[in-house]
Amino acid sequence: MRSKKTFNGTGLAFGARAAGAVVLLCALGLIAWNERRVMDYAAALARHGSPVLDLGSGGRPAAGQYGSTTRVSGTPQIVDAPRDGEFNVRSESPVLIRHVEMFQWREITVGGNTHYEMDWVDHPIDATGFAKPAGHVNPGAFPVQGRQFEAGEVRLGHFRLDTEIVRDFPGRVDVPVDEKALPANLAATFTAHDGVLVTSSKPERPRLGDLRVSWEAVPLQAMTVLAQIEGDTLVPAKSHRPGESGFDVQVGDRTLLDVLPALPEPPGAVIPVRGAAYLLAIAGALLLASGGRFRRDMLFAVGVGVVVVSAVAGAMWLAGDAMAASVWLLFAVLGAGLAIWRVQQHGHRPAH
Repeated sequence: MRSKKTFNGTGLAFGARAAGAVVLLCALGLIAWNERRVMDYAAALARHGSPVLDLGSGGRPAAGQYGSTTRVSGTPQIVDAPRDGEFNVRSESPVLIRHVEMFQWREITVGGNTHYEMDWVDHPIDATGFAKPAGHVNPGAFPVQGRQFEAGEVRLGHFRLDTEIVRDFPGRVDVPVDEKALPANLAATFTAHDGVLVTSSKPERPRLGDLRVSWEAVPLQAMTVLAQIEGDTLVPAKSHRPGESGFDVQVGDRTLLDVLPALPEPPGAVIPVRGAAYLLAIAGALLLASGGRFRRDMLFAVGVGVVVVSAVAGAMWLAGDAMAASVWLLFAVLGAGLAIWRVQQHGHRPAH
């Protein structure tokens, strides 16, 4: 007749194994759920278009990135600052803009009444088209033209930026002029007044034909750029649709979802969930082994746990991503090797 102690021991061992089977099934369900949401996210990205690399501020050019769209953020670095050589004006910014205005007659018609006034205008006004051109003739073409100057090289993080992207940088700040830096020929014509150059002998009372020259620059500030990788340079996408720029520029450190709101949201805590699945599988294997020769054998439990979790994940990835499947199956092989080694170790132990 079996003793009560033996019966209780058998019952406890059976209960532990049953619990181990449940825990192991939970681990398999957890890894299956986790990999399914990762696969669904990858499929949604594929439907959206080409994959988007989220490199942020620390990403570097690397092999295999050519042609990929990426998000890069940070404060631009100016390698070769723009300079207006004609006026000897320079600015540590991505873009320097020269504005030229002339004091001219303007025709204004309100409610059928036409009147004329003089104001600063950034383009020549043809007075021959005025209703009353007499007494309102403008000088004509500007002797100095407005221009834009881009930095010779602008970098964002570890990438160079294409000139077309730099030109799209938002924001403008005034660049005050230094009269002492003007070339001699221009210093005889222009006078600094309130941070700009004017040809007026009395800047507060300009006359017809007087010029006003000022500069603006794109400020250095945190930026986020979404563009295509071409070597070590970010360029507009070659395959962008008509009417689109092929890139996006936003002020500040913006997330990928901020830049591409239509992009599916990535699953959270993917790595921690994988780790939890492994821990559950190892715990289940330990419980299943209770009462047998592998009880309390942590290495055997680790091997079994790694095998079952990795094999399930690898099998799920086989149809969609051979590279991911091969990595998972490699872990399964390593786990199987560890478990087999422990079986052999137990087999070589002398019987008691």
